[in-house]
Amino acid sequence: MSTIREQALACRDAAQVVAALDSTTKRALLHDMAAALEAQAAAVLGANARDMQEAAAKGVQGAMLDRLRLDEPRVIGIANALREVAELPDPVGVVTRRETRPNGLSIERVRIPLGVIAMIYEARPNVTADAAALCLMAGNGVILRGGSEAIHSNTAIAAALKSALQAHGMPAAALTLIEDLRREAMIELLQLSDIVDLAIPRGGEGLIRFVAEHARVPVIKHYKGVCHLYVDRAADLALALNLLIDGKTSRPGVCNALETLLVHRDIVDTFLPQAMQALRKRGVEWRGDERSRALVPDMHAATDDDYATEFLDLILAVRVVDDIDEAITHIHRYGSDHTEVIATADQAAAQRFVQAIRSAVVMVNASSRFSDGGELGLGAEIGISTTRLHAYGPMGAEALTVERFVVRGDGQVRHLQSRV
Repeated sequence: MSTIREQALACRDAAQVVAALDSTTKRALLHDMAAALEAQAAAVLGANARDMQEAAAKGVQGAMLDRLRLDEPRVIGIANALREVAELPDPVGVVTRRETRPNGLSIERVRIPLGVIAMIYEARPNVTADAAALCLMAGNGVILRGGSEAIHSNTAIAAALKSALQAHGMPAAALTLIEDLRREAMIELLQLSDIVDLAIPRGGEGLIRFVAEHARVPVIKHYKGVCHLYVDRAADLALALNLLIDGKTSRPGVCNALETLLVHRDIVDTFLPQAMQALRKRGVEWRGDERSRALVPDMHAATDDDYATEFLDLILAVRVVDDIDEAITHIHRYGSDHTEVIATADQAAAQRFVQAIRSAVVMVNASSRFSDGGELGLGAEIGISTTRLHAYGPMGAEALTVERFVVRGDGQVRHLQSRV
């Protein structure tokens, strides 16, 4: 087996080939990848069944097991995400700004590929395809290092995608799956600062902190999603209840699920009992402050740790607030810069919330579950950045490019006496 460095070097060489592809070729490649994945769905599902069996035997359960599981609709969904990425605008070569300087120089800012992206992820076999599609669409090579719990699924998906690469005469190393699952191999990959241009970890907080602590390459980080719904005094309570039910119960084990409910004191007497009744029917456990427990005495008492926790389960923290400013203060203290939601019919309150909250995604009268690359028009997402760098929030193909300056002149020079 090639060493990690040798595999990374091969991916870097392949990335130069990918960077030169035109939009039509990239779109055809991604459509063929989708078709290859569907054609090999039986092999993928068989590999996933093996992963699921081994994971269950190791005691894996809850959110991680749900993320690992594939079925026919999910495989079709992964293939459709490939097709959606194929139809997105190609970010490579886009001129984002153009101006002419007083000396006649034409200055352009042009998007180019980053180069080689290292994707580090846990029990999410769909990431194998999503990351490949987005990286290739943006003209990059991608190195995939999935977790041991999904190794058979990842290998089967990568094999299907590589078959399309090879059919197009592309170097297979443009999509490199690291099969060495030792932690030392991952650390070696993360320290190849002369080859790898960006690392994106996707998984639990422990994995992301490990990557950030050991990497010598730039890292896009997203530690956790402590997402809030604030129900304002001017909220449509039926609308707010739907946002709460969808945000908490539709898929509680994902990072855009709601973890905390903040309710304005003026409507709490009406809203909280309704919400409790609706969510208890769906198996949700509540943990609240003194004022919310006064209305619902059998609610568990919430701790400071509860308000800072990403439960990834049917558990919800709740707090009554005096006004929108107290809600904003709570979010600033306990939030994770992921996604925050306000339910209100007061446009001034909505604008105050949007301006005061610095999170990557802010929703007004819409479910937190829309905080997702596919739902936000990116086709698929390679991750969510809560690090304020060149990308913030769900990341699609454009976030895998950078702007450079292209300067066009007709002989202009800077005189020697000019300041450098």
